[in-house]
Amino acid sequence: MIRTQDCDRVRVVTLDRPDRRNALTPDGLDALETAVADASQPVVYLRGEGPAFCAGADLDVVAGLDREEAEAFAERGQRVADAIEAAESAVVAGIDGPARGGGVELALAADLRVATPEATFAEPGVKLGLFGAWGGTVRLPRVVGEGEALDLALSGRTVDAETARRMGLVSRVTDDPRAVTDELADNDPETLRVVKERMRDDSPPEMQERRETEVFGELVERHADAIADQRDS
Repeated sequence: MIRTQDCDRVRVVTLDRPDRRNALTPDGLDALETAVADASQPVVYLRGEGPAFCAGADLDVVAGLDREEAEAFAERGQRVADAIEAAESAVVAGIDGPARGGGVELALAADLRVATPEATFAEPGVKLGLFGAWGGTVRLPRVVGEGEALDLALSGRTVDAETARRMGLVSRVTDDPRAVTDELADNDPETLRVVKERMRDDSPPEMQERRETEVFGELVERHADAIADQRDS
């Protein structure tokens, strides 16, 4: 259900259940968490096999859950999304084809969401009397703003890649999302980690600025020779 391929500076993590549009079961979520958390490469590329990125939770599983089991399944999905967000690697979600429900929510946890022109996005849970419980009500308004988030979540409507880009749901639309991953992987691994850490810091602003200053000094000291070479080139 989850495949990994390590390519020098990139770990490719593939949701590999194309007959079910890469819908995730509890075991699939656990495997996805491990694949991302255990990566030693500076960049992780998350993709779906076949014509869809991810349909979210496997509804055959959801239909058989009682209340406690449903809560546990939601917590599992939240844990995986948290692991994607907290990964030391920079995580790029390459979205080709439909992303639905939990698929959108896992992509929201990535650092960059890069879509092909064929990508589409929806939070259709409301049509089933549900909603996005893998952190969707937390990350979606944070990424696109409350108004756009409410529009998507309350209507369940589907938006195309260009609409998703305009609302900030995706960073770029390109025929080759993997090329963006390789672009990131060409950069200094430690700096990728630091930039991600700084951007995600939710401490008070004065503490963020102090730490920003300290880390900048550390990086200048560490890369003094490279900086000098660039200056002289």
